[in-house]
Amino acid sequence: MVKLNRIYTRTGDNGTTGLGNGERRLKFDLRVEAYGTVDETNAAIGIARLSTAGDAELDAMLGRIQNDLFDLGADLACPDDGKPLPYEPLRITQGQVDRVEREIDTLNARLRPLNSFVLPGGTPAAAGLHLARTVCRRAERLTVELTRTDGEVVSDAAVKYLNRLSDFLFVASRIANDDGALDVLWVPGQNR
Repeated sequence: MVKLNRIYTRTGDNGTTGLGNGERRLKFDLRVEAYGTVDETNAAIGIARLSTAGDAELDAMLGRIQNDLFDLGADLACPDDGKPLPYEPLRITQGQVDRVEREIDTLNARLRPLNSFVLPGGTPAAAGLHLARTVCRRAERLTVELTRTDGEVVSDAAVKYLNRLSDFLFVASRIANDDGALDVLWVPGQNR
């Protein structure tokens, strides 16, 4: 269990932050950017949830995802450098990816197929979920870039989780738009 006695430590005053393995990195390090963007995704979902309380099933799914995102942040904040640690680091699992896939399928069964791309909007909850989706895509891009960086290790499950999550957030935005009835559809070239 995490115990936070002090909120400020002053250890980051020099522009560095501590990773889960004790290593210090600059606050603009790619790994820090990746898990920081995961945290942004979580915050955006938190805002969207303010408007999803009317759909208990969706809200419960989003609550589980918010918890998963803390797991993912912990995973990314503790690089697997092969050195022993005095604790078992938290890692995203394939089981978490599989659960998100099942939840996508559950929600998608309520929706009619699309004939066009969907513009972000409709209800406040849908707009918030679209914002969370775009932040999630940024987290995914940064995490994939991290996997391509020499000396950095990121699990396949972490990358898969972010990829599935952005899909989940898209489907969830449609659910929040009265099961797609309030989706705002893109009309190509409408304003030419």
